[in-house]
Amino acid sequence: MLKSSSGVHDPAAMEAQPHVSINFDLPRFSLGVGDRFAHQAAAQLAACQLALEQGVEVIPVWNKSNREHTIIGSDPSQTRAAADAAVRDLAWQLPYFLDADHINLKTVGRFLAPCDFFTIDVADLIGQPASPASVDSFLGRHAELIGDVRIPGIEQPFRTDAEQVRRVANTFLAAVEEAGTIYRALAERKGAGSFVPEISMDETDRPQTPIELLIILAAVADEKIPIQTIAPKFTGRFNKGVDYVGDLTQFAREFEEDLAAIAFAVQTYGLPANLKLSVHSGSDKFSIYPAIYRALTRTGTGVHLKTAGTTWLEEVIGLAEAGWDGLAVAKEIYAEAFAHAADLTKPYATVIDIDSAQLPSPVLVNAWSSDQYTRALRHNQSDPAYNPSFRQLLHVGFKVAATLGDRYLRALETHRAVIAKNVTTNLFERHIRPVFLGQ
Repeated sequence: MLKSSSGVHDPAAMEAQPHVSINFDLPRFSLGVGDRFAHQAAAQLAACQLALEQGVEVIPVWNKSNREHTIIGSDPSQTRAAADAAVRDLAWQLPYFLDADHINLKTVGRFLAPCDFFTIDVADLIGQPASPASVDSFLGRHAELIGDVRIPGIEQPFRTDAEQVRRVANTFLAAVEEAGTIYRALAERKGAGSFVPEISMDETDRPQTPIELLIILAAVADEKIPIQTIAPKFTGRFNKGVDYVGDLTQFAREFEEDLAAIAFAVQTYGLPANLKLSVHSGSDKFSIYPAIYRALTRTGTGVHLKTAGTTWLEEVIGLAEAGWDGLAVAKEIYAEAFAHAADLTKPYATVIDIDSAQLPSPVLVNAWSSDQYTRALRHNQSDPAYNPSFRQLLHVGFKVAATLGDRYLRALETHRAVIAKNVTTNLFERHIRPVFLGQ
């Protein structure tokens, strides 16, 4: 079992300003949770409470992207209100955060007031050439990256030359410089030290090597960004809502080498001591959780596991399990998602693998019982009725529920208890327990 420690909120300050954290250092273990319709914060927090009862602090970070807010027609202030209400109702005394997920300068505005965690997304600039002067200046500052680079924890040294480092810098430097611009804009408007900065580098074509990650972190230090988490690209497929697809041995090696690169960068470049890896699209990646737990246990490091759509799917499972009108809503959501599959899947084309031949017809689904629907959707790979294509289509189909408006929200409220049970069980049993408890 992994152990962690963190500061505690001051109750009086929390009551006066419930969304202001006393300490903005992200603790060792944190879990990004998505609450698309702002109805499951208490159920999600209950999973973190179960972890605490087992002796491990897992800090909730509610995350929701600008794209998701736009699709649903919601606002970050609603996510904040739901999180604060859950914290009060469950008397949570540990830190918690609200993540402005995948923001840039164009989208950050409405996140400034309610959020205290900012995932700076500069993936679009990866591969865009930096200015020759910037690259030359970087190489001049970092002669230590040229030659034999020895990273403690990685057996073999990395042998580099100036041209190799130049190529890597030219690939990533423009993105890191843009991250610096965004960070300074946030610091000017919110105050330095009043939020958690994360940099996302995961939405790119290929994984970064440890030496590339080290070069990126050197550039981050040059930009004076006090990042507390970084999300690199890992090998394999991290499809939405389903298990990891790839070489488990290679993933485990990459994960441990990235941990070593981060520890070396902290020591070498003075980055925050609590800097840790962030695993994006981390929900439901059951096959890699044992490797993550082993690495955390061996090194004593932390991790931020970011989940999102898994809770939305548990809402649909809960509705179907409730039967009657709940099941009818779940069936309607699938029928509409099936009819508009091309439009719904297009924005997520790189992170889903749906076999259309495996999608049941809405006519067939309409005849299903609660048990048939939930078995097809619930992520239980030992159940022959489990259908990953069905699950992935519903994962990206939350827009359909948004179009139902108050009718969907009323269904969530009517069947709150059964949905909450599924949400809490999913987060604790399938995510927290294997990643943070090793069970």
